[in-house]
Amino acid sequence: MKIQQLKYVREVARRGLSISAAANALFASQPGVSNQVQQLEEELGLQIFERHGKRLTGITPVGKSVIAMAERVLQDVDNIRQLAADSRSEQTGTLSIGTTHTQARYALPPAIKTFSEQYPHVHLNMVQGTPPEVAEMAATGQVDIAIATEGLSQFEQLAVLPCYEWNRCVVVPPEHPLLDEGKLTLEAIADYPILTYVMGFTGRAQQDQSFLERGLHPNVVFTATDADVIKTYVELELGIGIIASMAFDPVKDAPLKAIDASHLFNPSVTHMGIRKGSYLRGYMYAFIEYFAAHLDKATVERAIDQ
Repeated sequence: MKIQQLKYVREVARRGLSISAAANALFASQPGVSNQVQQLEEELGLQIFERHGKRLTGITPVGKSVIAMAERVLQDVDNIRQLAADSRSEQTGTLSIGTTHTQARYALPPAIKTFSEQYPHVHLNMVQGTPPEVAEMAATGQVDIAIATEGLSQFEQLAVLPCYEWNRCVVVPPEHPLLDEGKLTLEAIADYPILTYVMGFTGRAQQDQSFLERGLHPNVVFTATDADVIKTYVELELGIGIIASMAFDPVKDAPLKAIDASHLFNPSVTHMGIRKGSYLRGYMYAFIEYFAAHLDKATVERAIDQ
């Protein structure tokens, strides 16, 4: 049994039983992957994958157990490599972060700047995606840390830690009637076409719940994953925008105006997801604390060791 064979089996399972997709992900040939999988099955004397002709059609019950064990073995192998790298030097390596546009654009820059100054020889790799995408990347070890508001708790492989709370503002063109409201209400907002985040992004479900609890059905005419895109179309007067407060800069976003809406919505919480059982290098703990000061090494270790 070879480590490479376990990698091939795991990747085939991850890629929906597509040997060609697994081969592309592993930078290997399709026949090579297929042969190594079959050799492992022959050595073990069991069938990991169900087949119809040459096509894989499913995973056998014992195959599911083999793949789960392979995941643990490969994670331990990676942990050993990380431990060895840490013993050689805590100042060099790679930190991979999976996150959404809002976090990358507005929440992460201060921590990234501090980290880069303290660890100039660590390569930073930031991957942007939807909350479920970045959560899956962390759960499968493709990134070290996932940062998002939604999606992380759906993966039992992740230790999920709260980072910070945030709330919303309403963005309007200059001289919009809402600017003359004494105190903004949900009823007043619901009178206008609304531009906001796509469902599943940046606390959208929680935002909608606030309207539903008041018996309101807001007219959402435009959605996007990116606050900058929402602001662009507010400026074109397609409607008013509801975005994360951190995504509005009164200087950079002029002439648009922002109206605080934190009294109308429950705060949302941005979380960090880290694969359980992972070995984190020293600089990874440093980054986590730069981003969320209350998440010290002891707190993180307790979470990922559960």
